[in-house]
Amino acid sequence: MKWILASASPRRKEILTKMGLAFDVVTADIDETLPPDTAPADGVVFLAVRKGDAVAERFSEEVAVVSSDTLVELDGEALGKPADETDARRMLRSLSGKTHYVRTGVALHYMGKVYADVASTAVHFADLTDEDIRDYVASGEPMDKAGAYGIQGKGGRFVASFDGDFDTVMGFSSKLLYRLAKEAGIPLETV
Repeated sequence: MKWILASASPRRKEILTKMGLAFDVVTADIDETLPPDTAPADGVVFLAVRKGDAVAERFSEEVAVVSSDTLVELDGEALGKPADETDARRMLRSLSGKTHYVRTGVALHYMGKVYADVASTAVHFADLTDEDIRDYVASGEPMDKAGAYGIQGKGGRFVASFDGDFDTVMGFSSKLLYRLAKEAGIPLETV
């Protein structure tokens, strides 16, 4: 079975590789604007499906196309990737000492159908000092990550605890992909 990852994310590549999947990477430039008043959990599924749609149309139905989108939700507000260092510092200050949710939508396009859902993990941040935030932003790590941190990197030291799946916080849910593959009738030994 041929698998396509509709993402250039190194984190998503790493997770799929750990799953033992052989895959090709094919990306598409899409409009990531959400419809007005879209809830964060619905928004990540919407964008994951949209990314997958743009790639799946290039292949036959027998190819499994996997796509994903991740954001951080704090008090109902969606935090995507920071626009700049000032935005990254703002996001980290807002997360300091609080619990937020990481929402990761996963879509699987296979045999002309789309299977999609969202995985959520609650993450509690430690209290951050101005120095913590300044040094972390200066490292450059937060600039391409939803919520301005990466749990798998230096940002992991700010995570006091989490309830859910580590992979979801990294930006892809392997458990959700297994479930979607099962729904699609893809033999699990190929996942």
